[in-house]
Amino acid sequence: MEIDQLRHFLKVAEMANFTKAAQVVGLSQPALSRSIARLEEELGQPILDRQTRQVVLTEAGELLAERAKQIIALADDTRAQITDDGQTGRIRLASIPTIAPYFLPGLLREFSNAHSKATVLVREDTTANLLHMLAEGEIDIAILARPIDMKYLQVTDLFEEELLLVLPAGHSLAQKKTVRVEDIDKEPFVLLGEAHCLTDNIVSFCRQKSFFPVTIERTSQIVTIQELVALGHGISMVPAMARALDNCPRRIYKSLAGPKPTRKIVVVTNPYRFQSKLNQALCKTLLAHSCTLHPAG
Repeated sequence: MEIDQLRHFLKVAEMANFTKAAQVVGLSQPALSRSIARLEEELGQPILDRQTRQVVLTEAGELLAERAKQIIALADDTRAQITDDGQTGRIRLASIPTIAPYFLPGLLREFSNAHSKATVLVREDTTANLLHMLAEGEIDIAILARPIDMKYLQVTDLFEEELLLVLPAGHSLAQKKTVRVEDIDKEPFVLLGEAHCLTDNIVSFCRQKSFFPVTIERTSQIVTIQELVALGHGISMVPAMARALDNCPRRIYKSLAGPKPTRKIVVVTNPYRFQSKLNQALCKTLLAHSCTLHPAG
């Protein structure tokens, strides 16, 4: 039983499809099938039930999957610990799309200046997917927004960020010195899809103010929201970090009067996986970088 065979098996189990798994692991489908077949031959029984439309785990496969994850995690952590010199190596950093393009560039520049021999691999995905990847050891560090609903992960607060109202420049509210919640409760909203936690933050704030935003359009990127607002499709709320990079005169940003909508940015790690010196250094850089951008955070 080889580590690579276990990796191949877990990927097929995860994707429930040999063709898709083969593309991910970089093998041809016949080569991947042979790898699994050799594993089954060694174990003396099938670990995958090859059905017409999908592949599912057998009872033996479920047991092997549980143990394989532990074996691979132990092997990866052992290798990382032995080769950990604090200067060279790889860090798998991830973030949600509403943070990554605004916060990561400055962070990565700062970290690279002090650790030029390190390699940082960046991934963007939704909160739910990144939490799963952290738990499985597929990424090392994730920058997310609260709430974090998965146990056994270490969550460290970075800063709290205001969500700003964004309006088309010609909107009647754009000229008001003070915009209150009651001014926007009948306005159509453009929001991200439901999988994005930013949408949850906005909807939660609105519900606390006794109204539910009427969403007429949904998209997957903040920049698309900004453009749709500029075109008069509706209004929205966006993080202050996104506003800081927007110089378009067709949009106006306002801070709501009274208690303001915010989101809390956090860094999340898996305390049950080995934390290399590079991982620890990046976390320290994260905290310092956050304090520089948000002194009161």
